[in-house]
Amino acid sequence: MRNAVNWFEIPVKDYNRAKQFYSTVMDSKITDHPMPEQNIKYGIFEYDEDNNGVGGAIIEGEGQNPTSDGATIYLNGGDDLSVALEKVKANGGKITMPKTDIGTFGFIAQFIDTEGNLVALHSIM
Repeated sequence: MRNAVNWFEIPVKDYNRAKQFYSTVMDSKITDHPMPEQNIKYGIFEYDEDNNGVGGAIIEGEGQNPTSDGATIYLNGGDDLSVALEKVKANGGKITMPKTDIGTFGFIAQFIDTEGNLVALHSIM
């Protein structure tokens, strides 16, 4: 089966602040992959590369502009979305849609990150 998404990039203005925010909220390591020749700071989220898992990154560089308009990325909210949402609030994010039951598909929520991006979370509980 093919995934509808292969890769995503979240634009950021302050790489270190965003890395700290997402590492904490996602309880996951972000690995630095800078591209100094293009003056780009790039950090890759942990993902299951061996099994064609969907991965993504945060990116700081010219033309990378955070926004709350446009496509919405749903990140894995873990086993219980409430845990990740508490981390969003505690680390400078703003919840714009609280944990919302979507029936048999679990729960979703949306927030504005420390950079100004609208991002969403999904979990089964």
